[in-house]
Amino acid sequence: MQDSSQQEFWERRYREGVMPWEGAELLEPARKFFSAQPRMRMLLPGCGSASDMPPLLGMGHDVLAVDFSESALELARRQWPDAAGRLMLADFFQLDLPAFDCVFERAFLCALPISMRKEYAAGVARMVKPGGVLAGVFFLAKTDRGPPFGMDIEQLEALVGQWFFLEDKQHLPDGLHVFRGQEYWMVWRRRKFDLDQVSTA
Repeated sequence: MQDSSQQEFWERRYREGVMPWEGAELLEPARKFFSAQPRMRMLLPGCGSASDMPPLLGMGHDVLAVDFSESALELARRQWPDAAGRLMLADFFQLDLPAFDCVFERAFLCALPISMRKEYAAGVARMVKPGGVLAGVFFLAKTDRGPPFGMDIEQLEALVGQWFFLEDKQHLPDGLHVFRGQEYWMVWRRRKFDLDQVSTA
């Protein structure tokens, strides 16, 4: 199965240990940003082993990490038993929860088929409070083969710009090999009003 929108695609990779996207640490720009924030209610979609969760919890944030792969969450529970209660087996696109202060992006968008990008954008807009942030690590590359599926900054701005504006962008040259030095730390601030609402007002 090669459809990365399907649960079994990821189940098989976690069961077989084919996980080149795992093993990253919370990078310095993210540490600086989140350590400077007041306590945030945060969502980590497509969390995998949830390696970013412990340092965020250590900063005092209220973190919920979700994934629809049971095998991924089993790995996360083994690695972070004290935080097991922060892990949820769920499909991000089916979540029915109050909006968060922050959705943390890490290899979730680039894992999705290109056909699901608009659904992703609408989903994160729904899950971030006005004034909140979509923040994390984005894969910017001129490739449509994947996962990881790349896009350029203009495509990303077109995708999320209706709801968010870019507040910070920093190149991350020392990420995992699978991302080939094409990752960027970004903070996208949720607009108080969607642009289509403003244009039709």
